[in-house]
Amino acid sequence: MADTTLTSEPVQSDNPVTGIDQSAGNFSYKVDYEFDAGTGLSEKTVEYISAAKKEDPWIREFRLKALKVFESKPMPTHWATKDLEAIDFSKIRYYLSSGQKPKRTWDEVPDDIKRTFERLGIPEQERKFLAGVEAQFDSEAAYSNVKEAVSKQGVIFMNSGEALKEHPEIFKKWFGKVIPTGDNKFSALNSAVFSGGSFIYVPKGVKVSHPLQAYFRINAENFGQFERTLIIADEGSEVTYMEGCTAPKFSTSTLHSAVVELVALKGAKIQYITVQNWAANVFNLVTKRGVAHEEAEIKWIDCNIGSRLTMKYPGVILKGRKARGEVISIALANDGQHQDTGAKMVHAADETTSNIIAKSISVGHGRSTYRGMVHMPKHLKGCKNNTECDALLINTNSRTDTYPSITVRGAENKVQHEASVSKVSEEQIFYMRQRGLTEAQAMSLSVNGFINDLARQFPMEYSVELKRLIDLEMEGSVG
Repeated sequence: MADTTLTSEPVQSDNPVTGIDQSAGNFSYKVDYEFDAGTGLSEKTVEYISAAKKEDPWIREFRLKALKVFESKPMPTHWATKDLEAIDFSKIRYYLSSGQKPKRTWDEVPDDIKRTFERLGIPEQERKFLAGVEAQFDSEAAYSNVKEAVSKQGVIFMNSGEALKEHPEIFKKWFGKVIPTGDNKFSALNSAVFSGGSFIYVPKGVKVSHPLQAYFRINAENFGQFERTLIIADEGSEVTYMEGCTAPKFSTSTLHSAVVELVALKGAKIQYITVQNWAANVFNLVTKRGVAHEEAEIKWIDCNIGSRLTMKYPGVILKGRKARGEVISIALANDGQHQDTGAKMVHAADETTSNIIAKSISVGHGRSTYRGMVHMPKHLKGCKNNTECDALLINTNSRTDTYPSITVRGAENKVQHEASVSKVSEEQIFYMRQRGLTEAQAMSLSVNGFINDLARQFPMEYSVELKRLIDLEMEGSVG
């Protein structure tokens, strides 16, 4: 395997994200961990994790079978890049935890972990407007709380490990059904060593008026974070879930490989918002997919900034008649970074509708890639898809690629696809500089104008922080 040390250190500014002030995000604390599985991946590693979490035998067997699947699968080559060759699985630490049960009050959180999240603005966000918040530190949730008004509606919001034990009748029914263990090499890896993540169940007809949020923080070096999230919106219910992610900047690589499964039953609506700002040493390899039943709607809003490599393609299986799926995506790749993002839409019922809008910005020697898949079988009728892929190149060294895969059969379905690549105009930058702006300010104004129509779809707190984040990225990329 190749060594995971980076040959060059990409520009990394202090970045605020997701309505939480992360301007001092590049820090870490020395933590005394109660549970540490060590480095490397084997059956002993998996058994250690299962024993530390005091899991039922069926979960242990599930993990061990997943490990065999992971070991049998080669590194992906079709939907992948050569950057994956830099991952050395034998050097990763797969489980670190300071304790098992998340705290319900902020005062109970251990001081070293509390200092981390207080610097990042939690739980201020909870007090402001969130219906519930969960904060995960390395492998386990350190803090989890849901507002009383929401819990009285019957909404369940807790760590996935807790849900396995407290609500097995709901969890087990859907766990691993949307994204099977063998879906890809990294979903198999997650299935073997998963820990943390969120479980949400919204009862029939309940509309959660305020968003639920989870925050994922990697503190340790050479660490792998493998949270598993499952959200079930019962018939006619509605929920918005937001997640933010950061990690400090180390000289060695860190792995983040999550699995997210969404289930929207008849007439339900799920909106899943992600704004990630990983440090430039993180390999961010995530599998996200939802199933939308009859007249249900699943919407992914995704903002990817930071990381050495991100591979993420949120998808929707449109299983029921008149189901709707949407992916709104923004990706920014700076020096030494590759944002390989996109979307997957599988139409499996009549009169289903999907919409994909992806915008990418490549800065310096950064590279952005769009990979998309739309599938409509010939026996379906009245299906529609719209795909728009727009890329912005900041300079001559940056790169962008588009790889759409569209399969449409039958005479009664409609698809439209549009892609564009543009460069920041030197004349435009010159004009703005003559009006008193610095080069970085002019670049930032151009980039924010490019994504402005998508940024409006983010909650206010997110769109404001997204603009600030782009300002900081532009400051570090010119001059």
